[in-house]
Amino acid sequence: MTTPLPLADTWFTRDLPVLRAIARLIDAPPHGSAPYLGAVVPASGLPKPDVVGAANALVTAGYVEALTNHAGEIVRFTTISGEARRLTGLWPTPQTEWERLLEQAEARATGAMSDLERERWRAFADAAAAVGPDAGALLMSALIGGYVPRAR
Repeated sequence: MTTPLPLADTWFTRDLPVLRAIARLIDAPPHGSAPYLGAVVPASGLPKPDVVGAANALVTAGYVEALTNHAGEIVRFTTISGEARRLTGLWPTPQTEWERLLEQAEARATGAMSDLERERWRAFADAAAAVGPDAGALLMSALIGGYVPRAR
């Protein structure tokens, strides 16, 4: 008996591009924050059958909420979840904010006006890099969430 092959990935090729299109349109006033499926198709760059498949998957997974017609077909998108906002970049993730902090430290070290300032920013950038991405993401998670441990 042969093991069935896994299904083809649809997240990166279909679902995520459609989610990004929906997120952009929901955040844009011209669509009244509730874009029609017909607006998502060109915004995603995918054919309508792919957008319909992705939309159904995204609704089922809880990433988006949609209005349907009497036949149960998705007509309009009304909202996206917080997780969808993070996945599409509308909201920060601990990892992206840590990367931004590292970029800023490097940029400030490079653009410093004096040797002393350059040395301080370089030391900060080196220390932040030494902390590593895992601990850095934990720190940024605490900062994004508004929790900063108090000094003892």
